Amino acid sequence: MAVIKVPTTFNIDLEFEIPEFYRRLVALLIDMVIEFSYLMLAIYALNKIEKAMGTFDNDTGYNMYAITLLFLLPLFIYHIVLEFTMNGQSIGKKIMGLKVVNENGGRASFSQFFIRWILRVSDLWIVVIVFLLINSAGMGLDFVFLAAFVFLITDIVLVISSKKSQRIGDILAKTILIRTNRKASIEETVFREVADNYTPAYPQIMQLSDRDINAIKSILETARKKGDIDMAIAAGDKIKNHLKIESSLSPFDFLDVLLKDYNYLSVK
Repeated sequence: MAVIKVPTTFNIDLEFEIPEFYRRLVALLIDMVIEFSYLMLAIYALNKIEKAMGTFDNDTGYNMYAITLLFLLPLFIYHIVLEFTMNGQSIGKKIMGLKVVNENGGRASFSQFFIRWILRVSDLWIVVIVFLLINSAGMGLDFVFLAAFVFLITDIVLVISSKKSQRIGDILAKTILIRTNRKASIEETVFREVADNYTPAYPQIMQLSDRDINAIKSILETARKKGDIDMAIAAGDKIKNHLKIESSLSPFDFLDVLLKDYNYLSVK
């Protein structure tokens, strides 16, 4: 399995597993099947509503148009909503153990998910056009289908040939797709519930940037996963020197407390 090394702000390279192409393809097909199934249900429901309305006038026509847009909205925002709310995963990605992260290995921002969403028109249009073709309503859509198919093929070629297996949306959004082998997400393994009366041990943590915090999260998660105490020691020493901190905690506990402090102070 291919592995890429991502440098962090602490001069420690993190290794991330690049998923095999078939995993990405199966995840894409799962999402397309879900989108296609929803589209069929939406069209069925819209036909029922249209029949129930009976005779159409201008007002009912506009109402039907608005209802149609409302029913089709989940289809168009499927990826951006799920990836943002499910920490970089759609249903297909979750089933296949894949996750979208930024190029530093941390959680991608909403703007990055938005860029990826804008540039993933190929699979969505293929779903819509296939539905129209099946229902004999696809006349004149050959060019649109061809354009969407060419866009999809371009993404596939980039994923296969690029060093980080990035498609067009990933390149512009500065994100990568990685393999997740753990059962819990970074938030579940790093962050803890912090009591209201919790006293931060190292308030200096707020001097670090969001990128630094993401690096600490990724380093802690990777070091625990690999049992690499040297990685945790190296990160802890760099943070202590930078923030002028003295601590007798173990490397893992020290990084964990830092993240807990940040989690508490960032919402106060």
